[in-house]
Amino acid sequence: MSRFLQLHVLTSYPPSNLNRDDTGRPKTALMGGAMRLRLSSQSQKRAWRTSDIFETSLAGNLGTRTKWMGKEVFQALKKAGIAEKAAREWTKAIAARFGKLKSDKKTEKDEDLEIEQLAHFSPEEIAAINALSATCAERGSAPSESELALLSKPRHAVDIAMFGRMLADSPAFNVEAAVQVSHAITVHKAAVEDDYFVAVDDLNDGQDDSGASHIGERGYGAGLFYLYLCVNRELLQENLGGDEALTKKALEALLNAVTRVSPTGMQNSFASRAYASYVLAEKGDQQPRSLAQAFLKPITPYGDQNMLGVAVEAIRTRYKNFDKVYGECAEMRYQIDVEAGKGTLPELVAFVQS
Repeated sequence: MSRFLQLHVLTSYPPSNLNRDDTGRPKTALMGGAMRLRLSSQSQKRAWRTSDIFETSLAGNLGTRTKWMGKEVFQALKKAGIAEKAAREWTKAIAARFGKLKSDKKTEKDEDLEIEQLAHFSPEEIAAINALSATCAERGSAPSESELALLSKPRHAVDIAMFGRMLADSPAFNVEAAVQVSHAITVHKAAVEDDYFVAVDDLNDGQDDSGASHIGERGYGAGLFYLYLCVNRELLQENLGGDEALTKKALEALLNAVTRVSPTGMQNSFASRAYASYVLAEKGDQQPRSLAQAFLKPITPYGDQNMLGVAVEAIRTRYKNFDKVYGECAEMRYQIDVEAGKGTLPELVAFVQS
Protein backbone atom coordinates (compact mmCIF):
# COMPACT_ATOMS: atom_id res chain seq x y z
CA MET A 1 0.00 0.00 0.00
CA SER A 2 1.38 3.41 -0.99
CA ARG A 3 1.72 5.68 2.01
CA PHE A 4 0.30 8.89 0.58
CA LEU A 5 -2.82 9.65 -1.42
CA GLN A 6 -3.12 13.13 -2.90
CA LEU A 7 -6.29 14.57 -4.42
CA HIS A 8 -6.47 17.65 -6.63
CA VAL A 9 -10.08 18.70 -7.20
CA LEU A 10 -11.70 21.35 -9.40
CA THR A 11 -15.30 22.29 -8.64
CA SER A 12 -17.30 25.09 -10.24
CA TYR A 13 -19.81 26.89 -8.05
CA PRO A 14 -22.43 29.30 -9.43
CA PRO A 15 -23.34 32.46 -7.46
CA SER A 16 -23.18 31.42 -3.81
CA ASN A 17 -22.17 32.28 -0.27
CA LEU A 18 -21.01 28.88 0.95
CA ASN A 19 -18.62 30.04 3.66
CA ARG A 20 -19.09 33.44 5.36
CA ASP A 21 -16.71 35.68 7.24
CA ASP A 22 -17.59 37.66 10.37
CA THR A 23 -19.49 40.23 8.29
CA GLY A 24 -21.58 37.63 6.46
CA ARG A 25 -19.74 37.98 3.17
CA PRO A 26 -17.98 35.14 1.29
CA LYS A 27 -14.46 34.45 2.54
CA THR A 28 -11.57 35.59 0.35
CA ALA A 29 -7.79 35.21 0.05
CA LEU A 30 -5.12 37.26 -1.71
CA MET A 31 -2.95 34.98 -3.86
CA GLY A 32 -0.60 35.87 -6.69
CA GLY A 33 -1.55 39.51 -6.30
CA ALA A 34 -5.21 38.78 -7.06
CA MET A 35 -8.23 38.42 -4.80
CA ARG A 36 -9.78 34.94 -4.79
CA LEU A 37 -12.90 33.46 -3.25
CA ARG A 38 -12.10 30.93 -0.51
CA LEU A 39 -13.78 28.00 1.20
CA SER A 40 -12.17 27.19 4.54
CA SER A 41 -11.00 23.65 5.23
CA GLN A 42 -13.17 23.66 8.38
CA SER A 43 -16.37 24.35 6.46
CA GLN A 44 -15.62 21.59 3.96
CA LYS A 45 -14.68 18.99 6.56
CA ARG A 46 -17.84 19.68 8.56
CA ALA A 47 -19.97 19.37 5.41
CA TRP A 48 -18.39 15.98 4.62
CA ARG A 49 -18.45 14.71 8.21
CA THR A 50 -22.15 15.51 8.68
CA SER A 51 -23.25 14.50 5.17
CA ASP A 52 -25.74 11.75 4.40
CA ILE A 53 -22.87 9.94 2.65
CA PHE A 54 -20.88 9.67 5.87
CA GLU A 55 -23.88 8.98 8.07
CA THR A 56 -25.14 6.19 5.80
CA SER A 57 -21.91 4.47 4.80
CA LEU A 58 -20.15 4.89 8.17
CA ALA A 59 -23.04 4.41 10.57
CA GLY A 60 -21.72 3.38 13.98
CA ASN A 61 -18.23 4.60 13.13
CA LEU A 62 -18.64 8.34 13.60
CA GLY A 63 -17.92 10.43 16.65
CA THR A 64 -19.88 13.30 18.20
CA ARG A 65 -18.31 16.74 18.67
CA THR A 66 -19.98 18.66 21.47
CA LYS A 67 -19.65 20.65 24.70
CA TRP A 68 -22.93 19.25 25.97
CA MET A 69 -22.31 15.56 26.66
CA GLY A 70 -22.78 16.36 30.35
CA LYS A 71 -26.33 17.50 29.75
CA GLU A 72 -27.15 14.16 28.14
CA VAL A 73 -25.72 12.31 31.15
CA PHE A 74 -27.61 14.58 33.58
CA GLN A 75 -30.94 13.97 31.86
CA ALA A 76 -30.33 10.20 31.81
CA LEU A 77 -29.56 10.13 35.53
CA LYS A 78 -32.62 12.18 36.44
CA LYS A 79 -34.80 9.99 34.23
CA ALA A 80 -33.47 6.98 36.12
CA GLY A 81 -34.72 8.52 39.37
CA ILE A 82 -31.53 10.06 40.76
CA ALA A 83 -32.06 13.24 42.80
CA GLU A 84 -31.06 16.41 40.98
CA LYS A 85 -28.23 17.39 43.34
CA ALA A 86 -26.55 13.97 43.15
CA ALA A 87 -27.14 13.70 39.39
CA ARG A 88 -25.52 17.08 38.88
CA GLU A 89 -22.42 16.19 40.94
CA TRP A 90 -21.97 12.82 39.26
CA THR A 91 -22.40 14.40 35.83
CA LYS A 92 -19.75 17.03 36.57
CA ALA A 93 -17.29 14.30 37.53
CA ILE A 94 -17.92 12.51 34.23
CA ALA A 95 -17.91 15.60 31.98
CA ALA A 96 -14.73 16.98 33.55
CA ARG A 97 -12.79 14.01 32.19
CA PHE A 98 -13.22 15.45 28.69
CA GLY A 99 -12.42 19.11 29.43
CA LYS A 100 -12.53 21.89 31.96
CA LEU A 101 -16.06 22.72 33.09
CA LYS A 102 -17.29 26.13 31.98
CA SER A 103 -18.84 27.12 35.31
CA ASP A 104 -19.41 25.71 38.78
CA LYS A 105 -22.31 27.96 39.73
CA LYS A 106 -24.55 28.67 36.74
CA THR A 107 -27.10 25.89 37.15
CA GLU A 108 -30.17 27.65 35.73
CA LYS A 109 -29.41 26.62 32.16
CA ASP A 110 -27.12 23.75 33.16
CA GLU A 111 -24.06 25.77 32.15
CA ASP A 112 -22.18 24.08 34.98
CA LEU A 113 -22.38 20.85 32.98
CA GLU A 114 -20.83 22.34 29.84
CA ILE A 115 -17.13 21.97 29.06
CA GLU A 116 -15.26 25.00 27.76
CA GLN A 117 -14.04 23.52 24.46
CA LEU A 118 -15.65 21.22 21.94
CA ALA A 119 -14.59 17.63 22.51
CA HIS A 120 -14.84 14.93 19.87
CA PHE A 121 -16.26 11.83 21.56
CA SER A 122 -15.66 8.46 19.93
CA PRO A 123 -18.41 5.80 19.79
CA GLU A 124 -16.43 3.75 22.34
CA GLU A 125 -16.28 6.68 24.77
CA ILE A 126 -19.98 7.43 24.39
CA ALA A 127 -20.77 3.77 25.07
CA ALA A 128 -18.54 3.86 28.18
CA ILE A 129 -20.24 7.04 29.43
CA ASN A 130 -23.70 5.55 28.95
CA ALA A 131 -22.67 2.33 30.69
CA LEU A 132 -21.23 4.21 33.66
CA SER A 133 -24.33 6.39 33.95
CA ALA A 134 -26.53 3.28 33.99
CA THR A 135 -24.30 1.62 36.61
CA CYS A 136 -24.36 4.67 38.90
CA ALA A 137 -28.12 4.98 38.57
CA GLU A 138 -28.67 1.29 39.31
CA ARG A 139 -26.57 1.22 42.48
CA GLY A 140 -27.40 4.79 43.56
CA SER A 141 -23.84 5.98 44.16
CA ALA A 142 -21.24 8.23 42.54
CA PRO A 143 -18.67 6.92 40.06
CA SER A 144 -15.33 5.85 41.49
CA GLU A 145 -12.01 7.25 40.37
CA SER A 146 -11.19 4.08 38.44
CA GLU A 147 -14.59 4.13 36.72
CA LEU A 148 -13.93 7.69 35.55
CA ALA A 149 -11.09 6.51 33.30
CA LEU A 150 -13.37 7.05 30.30
CA LEU A 151 -10.92 8.49 27.79
CA SER A 152 -9.44 6.10 25.28
CA LYS A 153 -7.63 6.18 21.96
CA PRO A 154 -10.44 6.04 19.38
CA ARG A 155 -10.22 3.02 17.09
CA HIS A 156 -13.61 3.01 15.37
CA ALA A 157 -14.38 6.72 14.77
CA VAL A 158 -13.59 7.43 11.12
CA ASP A 159 -14.07 11.20 11.38
CA ILE A 160 -11.62 11.40 14.30
CA ALA A 161 -9.17 9.13 12.48
CA MET A 162 -9.36 11.38 9.41
CA PHE A 163 -9.44 14.85 10.92
CA GLY A 164 -7.89 14.26 14.33
CA ARG A 165 -8.80 15.60 17.75
CA MET A 166 -7.08 17.74 20.36
CA LEU A 167 -7.80 17.47 24.08
CA ALA A 168 -5.83 20.24 25.77
CA ASP A 169 -6.15 18.71 29.25
CA SER A 170 -5.44 15.13 28.15
CA PRO A 171 -2.87 15.21 25.32
CA ALA A 172 -2.19 11.48 25.67
CA PHE A 173 -5.54 10.88 24.00
CA ASN A 174 -5.02 13.29 21.12
CA VAL A 175 -5.28 11.85 17.60
CA GLU A 176 -3.11 13.07 14.73
CA ALA A 177 -5.17 13.80 11.63
CA ALA A 178 -4.56 11.41 8.74
CA VAL A 179 -6.27 13.72 6.22
CA GLN A 180 -4.96 17.21 5.52
CA VAL A 181 -7.37 19.56 3.72
CA SER A 182 -6.47 22.85 2.08
CA HIS A 183 -8.60 25.95 1.87
CA ALA A 184 -10.18 25.84 -1.58
CA ILE A 185 -9.50 28.95 -3.68
CA THR A 186 -10.68 30.12 -7.07
CA VAL A 187 -8.18 29.55 -9.89
CA HIS A 188 -9.00 33.00 -11.24
CA LYS A 189 -9.46 36.49 -9.93
CA ALA A 190 -12.85 36.81 -8.24
CA ALA A 191 -14.90 39.52 -6.62
CA VAL A 192 -17.53 39.52 -3.91
CA GLU A 193 -20.68 41.13 -5.29
CA ASP A 194 -23.75 42.42 -3.46
CA ASP A 195 -27.29 41.18 -3.92
CA TYR A 196 -29.80 43.88 -2.99
CA PHE A 197 -33.25 42.41 -2.37
CA VAL A 198 -36.68 43.38 -1.10
CA ALA A 199 -39.62 41.45 0.37
CA VAL A 200 -43.22 42.49 -0.13
CA ASP A 201 -45.96 41.98 2.51
CA ASP A 202 -48.63 39.68 1.03
CA LEU A 203 -51.32 41.23 3.26
CA ASN A 204 -50.39 44.85 2.64
CA ASP A 205 -53.36 45.14 0.28
CA GLY A 206 -52.45 48.65 -0.82
CA GLN A 207 -52.44 50.09 2.71
CA ASP A 208 -49.28 51.96 1.88
CA ASP A 209 -47.30 52.53 -1.28
CA SER A 210 -43.86 51.76 0.08
CA GLY A 211 -43.67 48.61 -2.08
CA ALA A 212 -41.24 46.80 0.20
CA SER A 213 -41.76 45.61 3.75
CA HIS A 214 -38.16 44.47 4.09
CA ILE A 215 -34.95 45.51 2.39
CA GLY A 216 -31.77 43.47 2.61
CA GLU A 217 -28.37 42.86 1.13
CA ARG A 218 -26.12 39.81 0.98
CA GLY A 219 -22.76 39.11 -0.59
CA TYR A 220 -22.09 36.37 -3.10
CA GLY A 221 -19.49 35.15 -5.54
CA ALA A 222 -18.97 32.53 -8.22
CA GLY A 223 -15.93 30.65 -9.42
CA LEU A 224 -13.95 27.53 -10.21
CA PHE A 225 -12.26 26.29 -7.02
CA TYR A 226 -9.08 24.26 -6.59
CA LEU A 227 -8.97 21.97 -3.54
CA TYR A 228 -6.04 19.84 -2.35
CA LEU A 229 -6.13 16.90 0.07
CA CYS A 230 -3.29 14.76 1.37
CA VAL A 231 -4.17 11.44 2.99
CA ASN A 232 -1.63 9.45 4.99
CA ARG A 233 -3.15 6.04 4.37
CA GLU A 234 -0.84 4.27 6.82
CA LEU A 235 -1.77 6.67 9.61
CA LEU A 236 -5.46 6.38 8.74
CA GLN A 237 -5.35 2.60 9.09
CA GLU A 238 -3.32 2.91 12.30
CA ASN A 239 -5.87 5.38 13.72
CA LEU A 240 -8.57 2.81 12.91
CA GLY A 241 -6.83 0.09 14.88
CA GLY A 242 -5.35 -1.59 11.83
CA ASP A 243 -8.80 -2.39 10.42
CA GLU A 244 -8.17 -2.63 6.66
CA ALA A 245 -11.83 -3.09 5.74
CA LEU A 246 -12.91 -0.01 7.71
CA THR A 247 -10.05 1.96 6.18
CA LYS A 248 -11.32 1.14 2.68
CA LYS A 249 -14.87 2.13 3.68
CA ALA A 250 -13.50 5.39 5.05
CA LEU A 251 -11.64 6.18 1.83
CA GLU A 252 -14.72 5.43 -0.26
CA ALA A 253 -16.87 7.72 1.90
CA LEU A 254 -14.27 10.46 1.70
CA LEU A 255 -14.08 10.28 -2.11
CA ASN A 256 -17.86 10.35 -2.44
CA ALA A 257 -18.15 13.32 -0.09
CA VAL A 258 -15.28 15.34 -1.57
CA THR A 259 -16.64 15.01 -5.11
CA ARG A 260 -20.37 15.40 -4.37
CA VAL A 261 -20.95 17.34 -1.13
CA SER A 262 -20.93 21.14 -0.99
CA PRO A 263 -20.65 23.35 2.10
CA THR A 264 -24.13 24.22 3.32
CA GLY A 265 -23.92 28.00 3.60
CA MET A 266 -27.00 29.79 2.16
CA GLN A 267 -28.03 26.84 0.02
CA ASN A 268 -31.69 27.82 0.31
CA SER A 269 -30.91 31.22 -1.19
CA PHE A 270 -28.55 30.09 -3.95
CA ALA A 271 -29.03 26.34 -4.56
CA SER A 272 -25.32 26.23 -5.34
CA ARG A 273 -24.81 22.48 -5.05
CA ALA A 274 -22.13 21.12 -7.36
CA TYR A 275 -20.18 17.98 -8.20
CA ALA A 276 -16.46 18.04 -8.89
CA SER A 277 -15.64 18.58 -12.55
CA TYR A 278 -12.11 17.20 -12.39
CA VAL A 279 -10.13 15.03 -9.95
CA LEU A 280 -6.49 14.00 -10.13
CA ALA A 281 -5.58 11.25 -7.65
CA GLU A 282 -1.93 10.41 -6.99
CA LYS A 283 -0.46 7.55 -4.94
CA GLY A 284 3.09 6.98 -3.76
CA ASP A 285 5.59 7.16 -0.93
CA GLN A 286 7.09 10.42 -2.20
CA GLN A 287 6.90 13.64 -0.20
CA PRO A 288 3.49 15.21 -0.97
CA ARG A 289 3.11 18.63 -2.63
CA SER A 290 0.18 20.79 -3.60
CA LEU A 291 -0.34 21.93 -7.18
CA ALA A 292 -1.76 25.31 -6.13
CA GLN A 293 1.24 26.94 -7.81
CA ALA A 294 -0.45 26.16 -11.11
CA PHE A 295 -2.82 29.02 -10.28
CA LEU A 296 -0.38 31.53 -8.81
CA LYS A 297 -1.07 33.53 -11.96
CA PRO A 298 -4.87 33.84 -12.16
CA ILE A 299 -6.37 32.05 -15.14
CA THR A 300 -7.81 34.36 -17.78
CA PRO A 301 -9.22 32.39 -20.73
CA TYR A 302 -8.89 33.93 -24.16
CA GLY A 303 -11.26 33.70 -27.10
CA ASP A 304 -13.28 30.51 -26.97
CA GLN A 305 -11.11 28.89 -24.26
CA ASN A 306 -12.97 27.10 -21.50
CA MET A 307 -12.01 28.08 -17.92
CA LEU A 308 -12.22 24.46 -16.76
CA GLY A 309 -10.17 23.16 -19.66
CA VAL A 310 -7.44 25.73 -19.07
CA ALA A 311 -7.37 24.87 -15.33
CA VAL A 312 -7.12 21.13 -16.03
CA GLU A 313 -4.25 21.72 -18.45
CA ALA A 314 -2.51 23.91 -15.87
CA ILE A 315 -2.66 21.07 -13.31
CA ARG A 316 -1.31 18.54 -15.79
CA THR A 317 1.50 20.84 -16.88
CA ARG A 318 2.44 21.54 -13.27
CA TYR A 319 2.68 17.91 -12.15
CA LYS A 320 4.66 16.97 -15.28
CA ASN A 321 7.09 19.82 -14.63
CA PHE A 322 7.45 18.77 -10.99
CA ASP A 323 8.28 15.27 -12.23
CA LYS A 324 10.93 16.64 -14.59
CA VAL A 325 12.61 18.72 -11.90
CA TYR A 326 12.32 16.46 -8.84
CA GLY A 327 11.83 13.04 -10.36
CA GLU A 328 8.57 11.10 -10.30
CA CYS A 329 6.42 12.68 -7.57
CA ALA A 330 3.85 9.85 -7.65
CA GLU A 331 3.93 6.17 -8.50
CA MET A 332 0.43 6.04 -9.99
CA ARG A 333 -2.20 8.52 -11.12
CA TYR A 334 -5.88 8.38 -12.04
CA GLN A 335 -8.08 11.19 -13.35
CA ILE A 336 -11.76 11.83 -13.86
CA ASP A 337 -12.66 14.63 -16.23
CA VAL A 338 -16.33 15.47 -16.57
CA GLU A 339 -15.76 17.92 -19.43
CA ALA A 340 -14.05 15.20 -21.49
CA GLY A 341 -16.31 12.41 -20.18
CA LYS A 342 -13.32 10.38 -19.00
CA GLY A 343 -12.94 8.28 -15.87
CA THR A 344 -15.61 7.19 -13.38
CA LEU A 345 -16.12 7.65 -9.67
CA PRO A 346 -16.24 3.85 -8.97
CA GLU A 347 -12.91 3.45 -10.76
CA LEU A 348 -11.47 6.36 -8.77
CA VAL A 349 -12.64 4.75 -5.53
CA ALA A 350 -11.08 1.40 -6.53
CA PHE A 351 -7.81 3.19 -7.39
CA VAL A 352 -7.73 4.94 -4.02
CA GLN A 353 -8.54 1.76 -2.07
CA SER A 354 -5.91 -0.41 -3.74
